[in-house]
Amino acid sequence: MSRSYRINEVFRSLQGEGVRAGTVNVFVRFTGCNMKCEMAENELSPGGFDCDTEFASGTTRTADELIQWVLSTASGASWVIFTGGEPGLQLDRELVKGFHDAGFKCAIETNGSIDVSELGLDWVCVSPKVAEHAVRQKTADEVKYVRGYGQGIPKPTCEATHKLISPAFNGLTIDTNATKWCMRLLEENPDWRLSVQLHKGWNIR
Repeated sequence: MSRSYRINEVFRSLQGEGVRAGTVNVFVRFTGCNMKCEMAENELSPGGFDCDTEFASGTTRTADELIQWVLSTASGASWVIFTGGEPGLQLDRELVKGFHDAGFKCAIETNGSIDVSELGLDWVCVSPKVAEHAVRQKTADEVKYVRGYGQGIPKPTCEATHKLISPAFNGLTIDTNATKWCMRLLEENPDWRLSVQLHKGWNIR
């Protein structure tokens, strides 16, 4: 019997942040997360921002049903981005292979708490929401941290080709103090670069 997955939503849009910003993708949002991002720092949150994504609801789909859902949504898009919540809780090698066989390249946006290095993904973005000693994904194409005003430059344990910091948003409004703070951090740490959630400014998903 084919394994099933809990899926919050599937939609086609532009990637709004990170190195691949501006590219067309189909986003597959998995239901559920093992973190709870809040302003106050705690064992389930790095602190500094509230999570603005609804990922608690969902429907159950088999791998074949999910791939068909994506195919009906893709309209020429060749990349699938697995996101959440935390996609690493459900994503497996068989599903990635199924999407590869269907002609897609596969990317993931993960909080780094689960090792996804054996899944055969084409692009890995790690955005840690746990203490660095708890990060299990040790390599990535890009590592990205949200930073609020006053938070220091990260010291990642995940080795990545690209290192980015992203200023915290207040809903759909960018926090100007956080942005200025991030720009100051970049001046002091030129091996990092700025990533802004452009999709919020574009008013798209």
